[in-house]
Amino acid sequence: MTTRKPADTTAPPLSTAGDDRRAMTERGGTSMPAQPSSDAEVADFIAKMKTIAPTATGDRGRLLFAMDATMSRAPTWDMALSLQGEMFAAVKEVGGLDVQLLYFRGTDECRASKWVSDPDALARLMRSVACQGGLTQIGKVLSHALEESGRRRINAVVYVGDSMEENVDHLCARAGELALLGVPVFVFQEGGDETAARAFREIARLTKGAFCRFDRGSARQLRDLLTAVATFAAGGRKALLALGKKGNGSGARLLLEQLSPGATGV
Repeated sequence: MTTRKPADTTAPPLSTAGDDRRAMTERGGTSMPAQPSSDAEVADFIAKMKTIAPTATGDRGRLLFAMDATMSRAPTWDMALSLQGEMFAAVKEVGGLDVQLLYFRGTDECRASKWVSDPDALARLMRSVACQGGLTQIGKVLSHALEESGRRRINAVVYVGDSMEENVDHLCARAGELALLGVPVFVFQEGGDETAARAFREIARLTKGAFCRFDRGSARQLRDLLTAVATFAAGGRKALLALGKKGNGSGARLLLEQLSPGATGV
């Protein structure tokens, strides 16, 4: 691996992510600028987050958070950033979780941060990212998740995007490899592109994750579901089961309905 020290240390440096799973090269010196879910019950997750223990083993969970930053998402980008920033704040409250941010945009730009235990730095970095025209690079996201899982287990991958412009069979092959490693992918789709929805649902199914749509009318649902995934990554299926047994645990039960019995999270 070839590295060079980043010039700006105010946020975790980003590195490129490649389909060939090549070693990541740290980036420095550059400042980076449908249908809603009908399950309003997931808001109950927020009120119960602090009652969930991190993990049974004491090991920190790891959550890879990936987002599409191509131009089609520009109209609702500020809204999405705000929601995702709230998710990072919730991750901090949950505790016991390391997070890595990955985004793609432009013709061939796909970058990942370092793993950090304080999500505040990632939230600041995320807000500096601006949309650029280009095609989706979901294959690189999945390949990067495989590469990172080879180093140390990832408990969950979150992907937020609106479209899919790649070979779906190739993406499913990558998803199958993640499934063999026990890495669930939670896909949140903005808008109503049916081609993307079919691919996203299949990726979630293959990896024993979950799929959900969102738009401006379901902002709270997205925020709370993202927080629930963070809880799953930190505390695993047991954390969601414990939440589901509570009076306001209908949101946990919603997520558990999509999760395969084999998805443990920890």
